[in-house]
Amino acid sequence: MNFTRTLVTTVVLLVGGSAIGQEATLRKNLAERIPQFQKIDEVTKSPVPGLYEIRVNGAEIFYTDAEGNFLIQGSVIDTRQRRNLTEERIDKLTAINVDELPLKDAFTIVRGNGKRKLVVFEDPNCGYCKRFERDLQKVDNVTVHTFLYPILGPDSTEKSKAIWCAKDRAKAWLDWMVRDQPPAAANCDTGAIQRNVEIGRKHRITGTPTLLFADGTRVPGALDTKQIEKYLAEVKN
Repeated sequence: MNFTRTLVTTVVLLVGGSAIGQEATLRKNLAERIPQFQKIDEVTKSPVPGLYEIRVNGAEIFYTDAEGNFLIQGSVIDTRQRRNLTEERIDKLTAINVDELPLKDAFTIVRGNGKRKLVVFEDPNCGYCKRFERDLQKVDNVTVHTFLYPILGPDSTEKSKAIWCAKDRAKAWLDWMVRDQPPAAANCDTGAIQRNVEIGRKHRITGTPTLLFADGTRVPGALDTKQIEKYLAEVKN
């Protein structure tokens, strides 16, 4: 009994040591050969035998062989299940828990009983955002948290600051997005806007509008009224 336990423990230690040594080899070789890989976030075995996943910059995924002699940039596709494993991995890494978002950096509009929740990242100069906002006016019984996310240029930042500093942010936002009435210039602490941009970059929000539903479902792009209602109905709040 003791011999068996000792043998099992020895095998586990050998396997563990081998895995640690392999990771060290990959980190060393890649760091020496590619400057961008001086800091590697994580090294793990990929679903493909002999292929290792290298994660850098939070959610950038690469693949390599056991020695780091070859580097692959692209997607791993499971042909049997017809799944993009790389895309699924990135989605998991960049998933956003809406309950953990800093709502103090957003402004909120409540319609009806407000029981349903929707979070939106939007740029005030985004034409698709304007179309989305006009369709959103027809949706009732929803609480909408809007994060100003100026990524289309300097004027987007200036408009975002004016809206954020307005006495009634929700009104200033809707006046511009729905009624084409430009926001009046105003001054205040606009640190929230920069924090929004940092959160968006961290979670790879690359376009506007980006919608987040209560269960973490992320939908990039403008939805029409019918599509918004469909997602709200399907989500478990």
